[in-house]
Amino acid sequence: MPTETRRTDGALAALARFCFRRRRLVLLTWVVGVLALAFLGFRFGAPSDNAYSGGDSHSAKAQALIEQHFPDRQGDTLTLAIKTTNGIDDPATRQRIERVIADLTASPVTGPVTSPYEDPTLVTQDRRIARTTVPLTDMDVPKAEVKPLVDIVKDASGDGLTLGLGGDKAEKAETPPQGPAEAVGLLTAAVILFIAFGSLVAMGLPLVVGLMAVLGGIGVMKLVGHLAPSPDFTVLVAVLIGLGVGIDYALFILTRYRDSLHEGDDPERATVKAIATAGHAVLFAGTTVVIALLGLIAMGQRMMTGVAIGASTAVLVTMIAAVTLLPAFLGFIGRRIDSLRLPRRTPRASAAPSADRRTLAERWAGVVQRRPLVAALLAGAILLVLASPALSMRLSLPDASVQPHDRSSYTSHQILSEGFGPGYGAPMVFAARVDSPSTDLGPVVEAVRSTDGIAFTTPPAVSQDGQAAMFMAFPKTGYQDEATTDLVHELRDDVLPGAAGGTEVFLGGPNAGAIDFAEETSSRLPLMITVVIVLSLLLLVLLVRSVTIALQAAVMNLLSIGAAYGVLVAIVQWGWLGSALGFPTEMPITTWVPMMMFPLLFGLSMDYEVFLISRIREEYERTGDTRLAVTRGLAKTAKVITAAAAIMIAIFTTAVLGPDVSVKQIGLGMAIAVLVDATIIRMILVPAVMELCGDANWWMPGRRSRKIASAPPAEVEEAARV
Repeated sequence: MPTETRRTDGALAALARFCFRRRRLVLLTWVVGVLALAFLGFRFGAPSDNAYSGGDSHSAKAQALIEQHFPDRQGDTLTLAIKTTNGIDDPATRQRIERVIADLTASPVTGPVTSPYEDPTLVTQDRRIARTTVPLTDMDVPKAEVKPLVDIVKDASGDGLTLGLGGDKAEKAETPPQGPAEAVGLLTAAVILFIAFGSLVAMGLPLVVGLMAVLGGIGVMKLVGHLAPSPDFTVLVAVLIGLGVGIDYALFILTRYRDSLHEGDDPERATVKAIATAGHAVLFAGTTVVIALLGLIAMGQRMMTGVAIGASTAVLVTMIAAVTLLPAFLGFIGRRIDSLRLPRRTPRASAAPSADRRTLAERWAGVVQRRPLVAALLAGAILLVLASPALSMRLSLPDASVQPHDRSSYTSHQILSEGFGPGYGAPMVFAARVDSPSTDLGPVVEAVRSTDGIAFTTPPAVSQDGQAAMFMAFPKTGYQDEATTDLVHELRDDVLPGAAGGTEVFLGGPNAGAIDFAEETSSRLPLMITVVIVLSLLLLVLLVRSVTIALQAAVMNLLSIGAAYGVLVAIVQWGWLGSALGFPTEMPITTWVPMMMFPLLFGLSMDYEVFLISRIREEYERTGDTRLAVTRGLAKTAKVITAAAAIMIAIFTTAVLGPDVSVKQIGLGMAIAVLVDATIIRMILVPAVMELCGDANWWMPGRRSRKIASAPPAEVEEAARV
């Protein structure tokens, strides 16, 4: 069967033909469906769940004991930090402090607030710094009701009195929304599309398709949240990835559609050919992204499972939109795809293309192919240098110390660190099951107190049922300090086993929980990477029918992701250009960022691999010449891949404009990875390695060896199908 006939036959071609001819029905179905899903999702969708499980860790066991035996300690709290120039006993200062405490107590979401004037342990010896706890009445107090408390504290500051309100709820309450960042990304994407297509109509189609797909995808994701709860950052990640792939997938199909029109096809035939070729690649690429995202389930974390399912749902909707909604739009637009066109000089036609008329991409491919070993070694060396900082990567969860310095939570952290030590924000909670209320934990408390690095401890408390006891200790170092992590391990491995005398004491608390989460993530990351790579390789082998190319893709993707990790560590953890990119201070990489980045980037890198290699494969089937196929495939995809990568970078970079330091990290890391992938990988490493491999590029077990280029046309088609 001729290649051209196969492209206009089959299930995808039939789907494209149906959507083109029944475009009004398809468009109406999409509009009504998206509106319904958005309404249901935002109205009845599941709330966010930011809890991460500690598995079988020390912190998880400590938390379980506290939840079971100390129900009075389960409520969430805020911390009011007070710093005065004249001391808290100054009459005017005291009046202002007591007014703030009264206002906080009067809130419907808080319980009674103990005044520091009633408890001397809440005040430093010089009486200049004080603190108190603000209990919340409910664990699920919405941040909209906590924001007025932050405003009360901020408004009362000044004239020698500095107040700060800390705590997880306070941090979230004063974190502003993402704002117009996505709009900036969309505007940039529109400019890139207009430059690429030179037409306002062609520019608008990918944007409309992408936006509709993302809106419907988020609606579905929120409804799916009832089955697989996900954290609050999942929506932003879904928007970033959904817009990126949604616009890119439409871009690839639209480019193929315009090429077919320019070759003389009518709009319907051009649509069918575009969906049967580029649409086929889109489905494979999108499936790769979905499989990569679902690899997060291998992490065994309930939170990451929610992210995997939620983000995968958004990508799935964008795939469906690309092969159904876009053909319907093309049915309405037809040959007007180039309407409202940017004026361009049209080159004169010539009888035959000459070497001088080759595109820049073709000339570049020729340069790389003349010195493939040098190009491969140089590109590999650059990638390894970029990846090297990743060897020193530290994982943690952000706390108040890494927030912007104008936040009340950061002010609270600074005051408490100055007055009560930097470890006040990293409390260690020790919990143990006891046989009777008289069980003596004194030796354990004393052993912890005498450990180098501990500032002070609290007396042990026994639960009302007499079955559990707990106490707290505060380190001399802060939440993000590596010394604090070392101290937690020392206490668990050396101090507690020797001092507990047979009683099993568990060390938990927010800091220890973050450490356990980071270590569990590090231990499970290799499994997730293996699952993602194996499944993606199998899918790519099915598409390109080559084991060699699939293995090349896996190695190159790992190199580009490693480079992204390394650059991210240099910027965020080492502080290189960090302040210029909006990071308030040097900080560890947020624990979930690397494991979230890997499947996303591996899937997106496979996208570009699929679109490039599928075009190279088509050229190879026509010519049987690998070098010529690589040159032509690169020439035909360079412009569209560059535009697609630029759109991805623009959208991911918008996350850097937002307020959340963790989201800024993932946006920056993904933008760097896409830049590396679209330049060093696609433009240098791929043509160089394929040139070095030659005919071995197309090796597949069981395939008959033959020189396709020398075979008659019928045999060429038969070999291409094998």
